[in-house]
Amino acid sequence: MKWTSATINLSQIRKTYQSASTLGKTFITLSTSTLALFVLLGAGGYIQSKVITASPVSSMKSLAASVTNQFFIDMLGMEVPHLHQDQKKFTFSQHNVFTFAFRFLTDINPHDPKSLMASEVPGMDATKTTVLVKGSETNPSEPTDYTPAAGDLSGEAKNPPQPTPTPTPEATAQTPQPTQTAAAGDPPISAGKNVAFIYQTHSNESFLPELKGITDPDKAYSDKVNIISVGARLAQNLEKDGIGAVHSETVYPNVVKNFEYPYSYKYSLKTLQEAFAAHPDLNYYFDIHRDSAARNKTTVTIDGKDYAQVYFIIGGKNPNWKKNEEFANKIHEVLEAKHPGVSKGIHAKEANEGNGLYNQNFSPNNILIEVGGPYNTMEECYRTTDWLAEAISEVILNAKKVDAPAKQS
Repeated sequence: MKWTSATINLSQIRKTYQSASTLGKTFITLSTSTLALFVLLGAGGYIQSKVITASPVSSMKSLAASVTNQFFIDMLGMEVPHLHQDQKKFTFSQHNVFTFAFRFLTDINPHDPKSLMASEVPGMDATKTTVLVKGSETNPSEPTDYTPAAGDLSGEAKNPPQPTPTPTPEATAQTPQPTQTAAAGDPPISAGKNVAFIYQTHSNESFLPELKGITDPDKAYSDKVNIISVGARLAQNLEKDGIGAVHSETVYPNVVKNFEYPYSYKYSLKTLQEAFAAHPDLNYYFDIHRDSAARNKTTVTIDGKDYAQVYFIIGGKNPNWKKNEEFANKIHEVLEAKHPGVSKGIHAKEANEGNGLYNQNFSPNNILIEVGGPYNTMEECYRTTDWLAEAISEVILNAKKVDAPAKQS
């Protein structure tokens, strides 16, 4: 009689169990670590929003906003190898990881020797980080910066401005009219207090449709027809609403000896200081610029008419940026409620020509507003400026009501 015998390979079972145990421990560790990471991110975001006045550019939500779609694809590619074919473009390749670590530790880009001096020489910082703080649902996009060459600042205007009489009350909003303006230090131009100051740090920023023989947007600059006219229009409209406004017509390349574009905010800071010395009641400051983006990024059509869109820019290196952002947000919300799509929201930047402040540490009510881009016409900018002035007037007048002393019964 034959007996059938069976043997059990305990060693193999033990190995299988150990492998499963190791895999389970790894899974639990990764899951716990991921959960802890999200908890820390959430706690950090809450603490930052409630307690810390850090730069908006380095905020938790800006981190997610700044990550590209390719980054997320590459994260999936770590588990699904076929998602990334080009190792040089793979985010987590050895080359890219080394470059990231080097830049993280030294703040120097090994592919850009200029970065060695960028932190010390104004205007050379290539990390013009932009973060959307408060957006608009219509045509979202980021503002674009460009530093012009010295020879591009005086383009010839198609129709040079001519002296015209002071506008009458019958002047329509559709026809651009000159505004009463005053350089910093001049006597007040209104019967009441002057509370608003309008100036243009990049005073030569112009518009291609207004320039003769210039088609390159990088050369859309002029010392004759430029963003100063938009600032003048804003001052005029504020005056009509009963808000005393002072407007600077300073063209910095024409008046500053040995003018250097990267130091523009240093020049306009002096203008701010002189204006406040001459008009101590000034409380609101508006630095008017234009963007450098394409027309489809700076234009919106409303009721059959084209309007230049506006960006509100906040300096991320200003330690009190939240107060400036709060003021900008009030104007943005009024403009968005009345004319959706005209405002493209509030953007924060840490890098500009020198300090990342945009002189906004001068006052919590100092904001930078970009109106249109190089492809917009002056007429489109005027249309928008009329609406912008309405929003600003409403915010200022509401602030006056809040600050007004209570009537004695």
